[in-house]
Amino acid sequence: MGKWLPVIVIWSLVDLQMVWGEATVRNTVELSIEKRISGRTFPSVFQAWSGAENIKNEDKLTTVARHDLVFSSVGFFGLRWDNNYQGLAEGFTPESISKAVSLRKALLARNPHIILLVEIRYRDAHPAFLPPNHRWWKRDENGQLKMGWKEGGYIQLDFANPQYRKHVVARSRAAMRSGVVDGIMLDWWREDEHRLKLLRAVREAVGDSALIMVNANANRVPKSAGLVNGLFMECGAGMTSVHWAKIADTLVWAEQNLRRPHINGVETWYHQSRKDLNLMRATTALTLTLSDGYCLFSDPNPLPTHDHLHDWYSFWDKKLGKPISRGIKRKDGAVFREFEHGTAVYNPMGNELIVLSFNDERTSLACRKRSKVHSVSPGDGDIFLKDGETPKIQKCRRVEKLKPE
Repeated sequence: MGKWLPVIVIWSLVDLQMVWGEATVRNTVELSIEKRISGRTFPSVFQAWSGAENIKNEDKLTTVARHDLVFSSVGFFGLRWDNNYQGLAEGFTPESISKAVSLRKALLARNPHIILLVEIRYRDAHPAFLPPNHRWWKRDENGQLKMGWKEGGYIQLDFANPQYRKHVVARSRAAMRSGVVDGIMLDWWREDEHRLKLLRAVREAVGDSALIMVNANANRVPKSAGLVNGLFMECGAGMTSVHWAKIADTLVWAEQNLRRPHINGVETWYHQSRKDLNLMRATTALTLTLSDGYCLFSDPNPLPTHDHLHDWYSFWDKKLGKPISRGIKRKDGAVFREFEHGTAVYNPMGNELIVLSFNDERTSLACRKRSKVHSVSPGDGDIFLKDGETPKIQKCRRVEKLKPE
């Protein structure tokens, strides 16, 4: 779930666009949503609210545009609600729309395949979102405000109230009419009566061509399937082999059952640090082999910093090209998939070490070794490139057997 983003950080993106983006904005020719999704190359990474922190000598918009899908608050895009209480507004200031449209063009100039979604808050919000005693704050049986989640400081909103749902729908419509984003993202998704009523009304308001993504974690959403294009699978840390199997199962289900075009994204968190590279590779390879979706490996939510901050890994640099086959499960339990420039392999947690033999020499992106024979540890993944320059052969350190937690 996304923590509140400071205004100073949000508006610096727009200011940076005005400095670096004007020359590229003028000549931007925008591809359709379908062509942006289907035409991108892999690996394909998404940004959930917060960005990559380790790219030091690059302008901020270029770092954002490394991601093929980005969702965040309205403020991230430079939009400003036209009410001092953001939660009461149903439109944006005209000047903010103009700036945000320019920001969109600047991002598309850097990455013509990027997809932009805005989160529409409906379940909880910062205490300044509404007046203190407003009827849309959710209260318990004693009249006390209900808090959003353990570490967030947010307050829940009463989306069981039909008038409040109507208000959320109006905000969704305003976001799409701004011309800034390709769709909306709804957090904290469960298939209860009131959320489903909200979803149906939002889909009707934004139209058939808009994208809708919901955060259902690793859960299937069969009642929502015909209305949403993608799952934000916020899957957390400390996962066992059973959890990883559930992620894989839900991802395959989503690719087969959700509304097209699909924008499914799998996020996992580190266990010890951002250097848990086997978990980053496993997340990436799972997504590559079982879907045409997007991946992310980020910080755990309970940290005091903003949620979903992450590093950009060279493993994510686009080297595979486009997929040329579907993923195939091997007899040893691993899954592989062929791409234009190489092969992605995912070896689930709880499996055994697997050995791969290729007809030609391949370069492992995990350890930069070039050989015809490679191995992948359990709870890990790898990309094996066909051609290109041969890096220095390095000792490939692998865990022979990873016990499930």
